[in-house]
Amino acid sequence: MSGLTASPPDHKPPARTADTAAHKARTRPRKTTAGGAGSGRRRRETRLGRVLRLLALTCASVVFLYPFVWLISASLKPSEHVFDNALIPKVWQFANYTEIWTAVPLLTWVGNSVTVTLAAAVTVTVSSSLVAFGFAYFRFPGRNALFGLVIATMMLPAVVTMVPQYLIFNWLHLASTQVPLWAPNLFGSAFYIFLLRQFFLGLPRELFEAARIDGAGYWRMFWQIAVPLCKPAMVVTFVFEVQAAWTDLVRPLIYLRDPDLYTVPRGLKAVLDQFGEGGEMRWEIVCAASLIVTLPMILVFFLGQRHFVSGIATQGRKG
Repeated sequence: MSGLTASPPDHKPPARTADTAAHKARTRPRKTTAGGAGSGRRRRETRLGRVLRLLALTCASVVFLYPFVWLISASLKPSEHVFDNALIPKVWQFANYTEIWTAVPLLTWVGNSVTVTLAAAVTVTVSSSLVAFGFAYFRFPGRNALFGLVIATMMLPAVVTMVPQYLIFNWLHLASTQVPLWAPNLFGSAFYIFLLRQFFLGLPRELFEAARIDGAGYWRMFWQIAVPLCKPAMVVTFVFEVQAAWTDLVRPLIYLRDPDLYTVPRGLKAVLDQFGEGGEMRWEIVCAASLIVTLPMILVFFLGQRHFVSGIATQGRKG
């Protein structure tokens, strides 16, 4: 009995365990503090980068928006204050807008532009997408050479084809109509063909092979498979051509003689001749007319903004 209680218990292992735990407790805070300092520094750098990006975007927005804000301000000023560079008019003159509507047939010009623009945008979108689908899907000898020839036409200046086109439309007795403003788009555009072809090449070929096995023809594959999958590219093409046709001045100057057939750019040229330099020098009327014909383009962009941005963002991945 005395032998069992004579030897005291051994406490050395617990002491070593306590020393190890104390050592870990002393060293762990240092590592946590260092990591916290590094992550805090990274968070500050991230916030600084965001602030700089926001500042750069704000400055760019101001640069791009200032001319439009100035145009709105100038259109609401009297003649003597148009060029004072004050964004808030000292004297508000809303009668400028009523006067421009009564002085020229602006509504007729806007209607003509809408008709011509829609015809040009629809025809070039459909024709270019058909050609682009052919270059993307079909395999035939000389395909790359032919596509290179189509792209090479982009280097041909538009002024080179103006006279031949005028002679053709004059021979067809269409030189004094609005048809020459949109009819050339029936044959597609090299730029849009290239843009759409890149999207069509990004589509899995297995989709079309499966459709062919199910008995689908080429037209059905184009309208029911290719077009829905490349909708952003089609919207980009449509919006680009809407902007180009709406702001085109050269062809209306060549073909249009009747003021009732004027489009918006040709009408603005007439307004500038009447109220601008060499006319009555009433620049507030010119600014009011310019603002009225600019608003539809802003509306078109906002309506197609989602598809437009999506098409531009995915263009790099479709090639």
